[in-house]
Amino acid sequence: MEQKTKIKGKVHYVGVNDRTKHLFEGLWPLPYGVSYNSYLIDDEKVALVDTVDICYFEVFLHKIRSVIGDRPIDYLIINHMEPDHSGSLSLIKQHYPNIIIVGNKQTFGMVEGFYGITGEQYLIANGDSLDLGYHKLTFYLTPMVHWPETMMTFDETEGIIFSGDGFGAFGTLDGGFMDTRLNTDIFWQEMIRYYSNIVGKYGSAVQKALEKLAPLSITTICSTHGPVWIEQKDRVIDIYDRMSRYEGEEGVVIVYGTMYGNTEQMAEAIALELSVQGIKNIVLHNVNKRHPSYIIADIFKYKGLIIGSATYCNELYPEIDSLLSKILTRDMKNRYLGYFGSFCWSSAALRHMHTFAEKSKFELVGIPVDMKISMSDQTYDECEALGLAMAERLKQDR
Repeated sequence: MEQKTKIKGKVHYVGVNDRTKHLFEGLWPLPYGVSYNSYLIDDEKVALVDTVDICYFEVFLHKIRSVIGDRPIDYLIINHMEPDHSGSLSLIKQHYPNIIIVGNKQTFGMVEGFYGITGEQYLIANGDSLDLGYHKLTFYLTPMVHWPETMMTFDETEGIIFSGDGFGAFGTLDGGFMDTRLNTDIFWQEMIRYYSNIVGKYGSAVQKALEKLAPLSITTICSTHGPVWIEQKDRVIDIYDRMSRYEGEEGVVIVYGTMYGNTEQMAEAIALELSVQGIKNIVLHNVNKRHPSYIIADIFKYKGLIIGSATYCNELYPEIDSLLSKILTRDMKNRYLGYFGSFCWSSAALRHMHTFAEKSKFELVGIPVDMKISMSDQTYDECEALGLAMAERLKQDR
């Protein structure tokens, strides 16, 4: 069993898979499940890097003991305190009462707050080290990726970065846990969706973290969610780098809220003109049919965003209103924005979207289109003009 869990040197994978949870953080769908990754360094001193969700503790404990048997664990390194990673802390403490918890000042405030645990602690600052015998660990504080206590642990001996939620992705690890033993196809879009919804607000913090990691000779990325990245680690770092700089690809997300299909016809007319003008990446999302996590992921992916809403009770369509709030929460940058609306007897949607446009600070493209009741020749012309304006703005960046 020990050889089957080995990553490199004396480092082992002891994480678990969750195929039962429907929503991550009670918000984001998990069609492929999610892994909770933990790592064990079986050295002269034994170190456990993060734990797992408390629901899987018995499986977790079995995996640990399959590697170290009855040996004690000397250190528990906490890179991130979110309960899906720290949830087994109290039970680990019961089974290994002399374990020393390693973390930073922010970590220990949360350890006591969540679990009432004090005991012996190893308080680290940025750049501090811990010698386990063969493996030497160095700690890098990476606050707000995506909590204030987050940090990363670098194994100087093997070039392994234990990155917490950084470089994470949704999806269980089916069979193998390293990218060298997995078909990783599903993880690329799930990584974008994970980043967009979980980490997306904190682009500047991710950039600071990447600056700290840049001088390191990283051979392997051990995140708390998703595969252990070896062969494709550079692609993973590149995705996080581009997304944290809000660098979108050429393309347009058209998202709309419609009750009777008329607002949808506006979206279709805009999309057709974008295609005629040579824009190939066009994604239409009906907010009634698509969960916002997928919409947000596409907005992070593409430069162009066009939003349409029916007027509802003199307000925005409710699901559009909710989506706009989620977009603003993430402090996105470098997007081109167009918008359109519809009404029957009183126009209101466009007024509210104008407020969103000002708050978002996105670059406004084209003239907003307001439709009364249903499509007319004039409305078709105005929608085509909006699509043309967006296409021309995108092509300026080629």
